Amino acid sequence: MAVCDVVNTSAEKVGEIELNDALFDVEVKPGVLHEVVCMQRANRRAGTASTKTRGEVRGGGAKPWRQKGTGRARSGSRTSPIWRGGGTVFGPKPRDYSYRLPKKVRRLALRMALSARRQEGNLVVLDDFTLPGIKSKEFARVMGNFEFDNCLVVTADPDEKLHLSARNVVGYKVLPVAGLNVYDILKYSKLMLVQSSLEKLEARLMV
Repeated sequence: MAVCDVVNTSAEKVGEIELNDALFDVEVKPGVLHEVVCMQRANRRAGTASTKTRGEVRGGGAKPWRQKGTGRARSGSRTSPIWRGGGTVFGPKPRDYSYRLPKKVRRLALRMALSARRQEGNLVVLDDFTLPGIKSKEFARVMGNFEFDNCLVVTADPDEKLHLSARNVVGYKVLPVAGLNVYDILKYSKLMLVQSSLEKLEARLMV
C-alpha cells in the first residue's frame, strides 16, 4: 500500500496513513475518464433551447401576392423559412441530453481520477478540517497555508459551515464523499481529503 503524509490545517505533518491500492494505485486510462466526463457534462445540459417553426411564428394566412403576373417569385406564406421573420428549419427543440454509463465504468473512472491525483503528487490528506462558523476569510487562510491556486476538499459528511465558507472563495469547492465525482476531481488541480472521508470512500467504491 502507498503511504501518504497526514497534515494539519497549518500544513504541518502530524502522521502517516496507508492508502488502499484499489482506490489510489489504479492504472489511469484517459479514454475511460473522457467517457465519464462527457456523460456528466451531457447530464448537466438544460436542453431548453427552442426555435419556432413556420407553423409557430406570427403571420401567415393570406397569400402575399397572386401566383402569376407580378414578376416576382411565387410565394404562398409569409412564414416561409426563406423570408425575414419566417420560421426556422430544423432548429433546436427542448430535449433531454442525459444518458447513463454502466455503474462499474463510473466507479472505475472515479478510482482512476483519485489515482491520477496521487500519482501526480497533488493529493493531500488532512487530519481534520472544522471551522467555528461560516468564515470565508478563515477558509482562505487555511488554503493559503498550502499555497494552492485551486483545490477540491472532500469531507466524510456534508459540512454546511465549510461549504458556505468556501462558496465565495474563488477556485475552491467542498464536497462530501456522496457527491464526489470525476469531473470535479479533474477540474481542480489539487485534491484534499479529510482523513475521516477515506473510510467512506472505500465503502462507496469497493462494493
